[in-house]
Amino acid sequence: MALRITNTKYYPKYHIASPGGWINDPNGFCYYKGEYHLFYQYHPHTAQWGPMHWGHVVSEDLIHWNHLPIALAPTEDYDRNGCFSGSAIENDGKLYLVYTGHRDTPEIPEGFRQTQNIAISEDGVHFAKIPENPVAVAPEDEQIHVGDFRDPKVWKNEENDKYYMVVGSRTPDRLTGQIVLFESDDLLKWDYKNIMARAEGNEGFMWECPNFANIEGHDILIISPQGIKRELNKYMNVFQSGYFMGRVDYEKGIYIHGKFELLDYGFDFYAPQITEAPDGRTLMIGWADMWYNIMPEQEDGWAGMMSVPREIHVKNGKVITTPVKELEKLRTAEISYEDKSFYKPMKFDGVSGDSGELVLEIDLTETKEFEIYLRASKDKTQKTVLSYNKALELFKFNRDDAGAGGDGERECPVPAADKMKLQIFLDRSLVEIFINDGEKVMTSRIYPRADSTDIIFVPKDGAFKIDSLKFYELGVGIPQPVID
Repeated sequence: MALRITNTKYYPKYHIASPGGWINDPNGFCYYKGEYHLFYQYHPHTAQWGPMHWGHVVSEDLIHWNHLPIALAPTEDYDRNGCFSGSAIENDGKLYLVYTGHRDTPEIPEGFRQTQNIAISEDGVHFAKIPENPVAVAPEDEQIHVGDFRDPKVWKNEENDKYYMVVGSRTPDRLTGQIVLFESDDLLKWDYKNIMARAEGNEGFMWECPNFANIEGHDILIISPQGIKRELNKYMNVFQSGYFMGRVDYEKGIYIHGKFELLDYGFDFYAPQITEAPDGRTLMIGWADMWYNIMPEQEDGWAGMMSVPREIHVKNGKVITTPVKELEKLRTAEISYEDKSFYKPMKFDGVSGDSGELVLEIDLTETKEFEIYLRASKDKTQKTVLSYNKALELFKFNRDDAGAGGDGERECPVPAADKMKLQIFLDRSLVEIFINDGEKVMTSRIYPRADSTDIIFVPKDGAFKIDSLKFYELGVGIPQPVID
């Protein structure tokens, strides 16, 4: 039985969150029999990480989600200590979950084994693990750590009618992250192909949660590397999430690519999963938390949530991510202002709350620096501060005074221009900021008091000129816990 939630003060209205207990990485994001399915790493019995299960939600529209029964639980010897992350793929009308089985094995030097396994469903709800498991193990004669070998992503290459699986891994000395490639004709028998890509320089000692897709003619490999060292004000999270852009040589089983780029510059975004929508869009959703961060909601019987679903595109040789267009259907009320210019801090009637969507078009011709306070208290002692310095070309997110969670600051480079567009999603304990139509994104958890609801616009150097301001109230997208 899942843990009961005792307080909803931080619980989201429209982001996917735990029905009670701990969640982390999204898994198995897919479209099957007319519905989007999202699975996630789940420990239903406590609000702390524990033996992993696969939780499960479904949606017809990407915005209204319903909880389904647990899809996978540790039941076999090969997954006795956890059903770790993986992906999903449809074949012959059946839904295949491909996941990592984790087994503590103290008799070997590594202390644990991780293998890739399959469970199949004909209805998308009930899954049976196949007798052939495990279907992929780390080849011991290759430069692959036999323990850290997890998070399979599976896809079909239509050009040669074969299935491919990438698995996150590291070298046996545990110093270098890498991706391992397998090949199959039928999804059941998998052959080792090659080490597809490997870290070079400051790219991490373990590559987790690989995802792969061809997006607008580019082979995109998404990874969540552990061990990237901080470079000034970059790579400040304990772990990162980002991508390479390149080309897969399926014959040789290698990936030729450019440099590693971040997907999100905030405090809390990890292990993103991608899928293809029926209309051809590539969609992505990530865990809107980070390992070892403070999570005050654990005191209330739950922990962890997901980002809004995002669309992935390529623009000027870079990946950009935007909130899915379906989110517009959540809008229930609109407040709008145009052509506002001011030199003192300003609040606008109706623009406040603990959740909602704020869309701004800002004229920077006379504005050298500005701040925006989100979730501010009446005396401004509690606030989340967004700021932009045009001369430094830096956008910052500061949560030193944001509430009960962790403090600190994150920043991302945003080139100076005459205009800036911001699309900001607030949902009680989460902020997602899309800058200039997704050229940069910042996702961060915050934990303010319930009465900290003001939004304040603060000029710092020059006039704060707003061409357009729209604030939308948003409806409920995830079932709200019932508190006795």
